[in-house]
Amino acid sequence: MSLMTDQQTINDLRLFGKGGNDGIYALFNRTHTKGGSELLEDMFRRPLSDEHAINARSSVIRYFAEHAIPFPYENHWFDAAEHYLSDTDERTQLSHQEDNLARKFNQIIAADTHYKTIEKGVAGLMGILQATRAFVNDARQRMAGLPYHEEIDAMDKLLSTPALQPLLAENGKQKFSFATLSVYDQLLRFRERNKLRQLLDHIYLADVLLSVAGTARARGYAFPKAVAKEQQTVTLENCWHPSLEKPVKNSLEITPAGNVLFLTGANMAGKSTFMKSLGIAMYLGHMGFPVPASKMEFAVRDGIFTTINLPDNLSQGASHFYAEVLRIKNVARELSRDKYLFVIFDELFRGTNVKDAYEATIAVTSAIARRRNCMFVVSTHIIEAGEVLKEKCGNIRFMYLPTLLSEGKPVYTHRLTEGITADRHGMVIIKNEGILDILSRKKTEKKST
Repeated sequence: MSLMTDQQTINDLRLFGKGGNDGIYALFNRTHTKGGSELLEDMFRRPLSDEHAINARSSVIRYFAEHAIPFPYENHWFDAAEHYLSDTDERTQLSHQEDNLARKFNQIIAADTHYKTIEKGVAGLMGILQATRAFVNDARQRMAGLPYHEEIDAMDKLLSTPALQPLLAENGKQKFSFATLSVYDQLLRFRERNKLRQLLDHIYLADVLLSVAGTARARGYAFPKAVAKEQQTVTLENCWHPSLEKPVKNSLEITPAGNVLFLTGANMAGKSTFMKSLGIAMYLGHMGFPVPASKMEFAVRDGIFTTINLPDNLSQGASHFYAEVLRIKNVARELSRDKYLFVIFDELFRGTNVKDAYEATIAVTSAIARRRNCMFVVSTHIIEAGEVLKEKCGNIRFMYLPTLLSEGKPVYTHRLTEGITADRHGMVIIKNEGILDILSRKKTEKKST
């Protein structure tokens, strides 16, 4: 079963970035094949919500990473094979009757494009078949006991198809005769095409798992452990945002006694970055993928929903505040279904006045705190709301990201700290930037002219 999420969450966590080139997906996409790249995207769009499936996938990726298993194929084989297999018109298959003097003459005076396509396709599939046989034989011995044995068995069964045995025994460096090529063309493109497509799907999965393993090894990511959702816990050690070159790493523990994290901090203190880091780790964990942390153990969720970079909907006449209200309404509907959710709200009600924001933050946070089967992260810079909630709710954990002053300038530690911040350095930043001096100077200059 897939994890529930939505486009807002995918955008908030920047899973695909702009054009798919600078998001989290791009960090993991070391695939060698187009089929692998497409499968990886599908995995990003459909995370898992079963701890057994998550741990099974994670264990295979861990093995590939620890043993630095290479992708044992040549990339050009797949381009040739896919192009070749896509032509299912039986009128294009080679036949012995075409092996005549006229055809040979045409090959001499001009390139026979169709013949070359078939030749490259057959050669590509032969290379794939032979490399897969070697991969399966090696993996069967080395990966006994791992969940990947089901993939190995499936590939082995397809490779054992009697009609494919001549190709497995072929000399890969030898050029096919026309007669041999016509036999293989009829076999591969028509008789056994479905089995070859199934085999390619298994190879594309291997491509993805090896690609993700390579990212984990290169970046030092940890392999998370999923536990039953009823445990209601998350343990993260030294977690960081994967897009930062020199990140500050934070550790966090969520328990049933504190399933709501109330986060405060001044603007620029790092609240949004931390919440994105946490959201990305939870999302990747549900994919069975390695995470940017030194350790992670988490209770699986039925869904993950975030509200971090919520856009206005001016085309429909909706203000930012109304967009926030609608977003909370949509999440509330999911919460009412008694699902085990992980929810992030970043500075809700910033689109209204301070009094309304204060009251709404208290009301909404108090309401979600009653959902003990879910986990929440709520951030705000309205620290007065935190003091009220501390008295009202016993299952809220209060943390903040401090801002220090050094020679009159704010310094951001980006380190999670227990409690509620009292930092108010907005005017300090405004004065340091000289905004008031600029405005004052402009006014003086205007009078003097």
